[in-house]
Amino acid sequence: MGKPAKSSIRICLVDDQRLIRDGLRLLLEMEDDLQVVGEAENGAMAIKMYADLQPDVVLMDIRMPGMDGVEATRRIIERYPKARVIILTTFDDDAYIFDALRIGALGYLLKDISGPELAMAVREVSQGGALIQPSVARKVIAEFSRMTPSTNEVRPSLQEVLTDREKDILKGISRGMTNKEIAMQLSLTEGTVKNYISVIFQKLNVQDRTQAALRAREFGIGD
Repeated sequence: MGKPAKSSIRICLVDDQRLIRDGLRLLLEMEDDLQVVGEAENGAMAIKMYADLQPDVVLMDIRMPGMDGVEATRRIIERYPKARVIILTTFDDDAYIFDALRIGALGYLLKDISGPELAMAVREVSQGGALIQPSVARKVIAEFSRMTPSTNEVRPSLQEVLTDREKDILKGISRGMTNKEIAMQLSLTEGTVKNYISVIFQKLNVQDRTQAALRAREFGIGD
């Protein structure tokens, strides 16, 4: 395998199973712009590895002996607020999902994801985005909806807030679609979609895709 491009996204893998780490490395390094620079088998090792290597993205398992992935993620983000961590796990467990997102993980993916989907998620998070697998996103939206008290407060209608094109893109976000998928569906370029999303975030006063999806639910779209 040739040397990775200078602009490669630097990735650290954290998983207690060597076979899983080997498989992830193989999948990721099939992509010219992705480079695995370190591996750890538990949370404590992950913290030291992050300090030593300062990767662009960490793929973090949850259940590991000793310190688990949620605690390791919390400690890494406390020390390095700009750290970008994606939880990659076999466990579609509500408590883990909410704990991981609450402490600042930017992604939550299940290990049944395909190689190309994983590569796309790493790219998205490396650029400052957030990505949650659709099946997981639905749980998050449902939980936040349940936690939000009903109110008779008069809200501005969606028509007063967003254009039709912005509503189409927000609908895609709420369904867990990537920028590329939204662009293909709407016959736009990825750059155009990214620009629209920046405007949508500003109009809705949200910081990331998860918050935007929650707002979409408030407006009754994306179901």
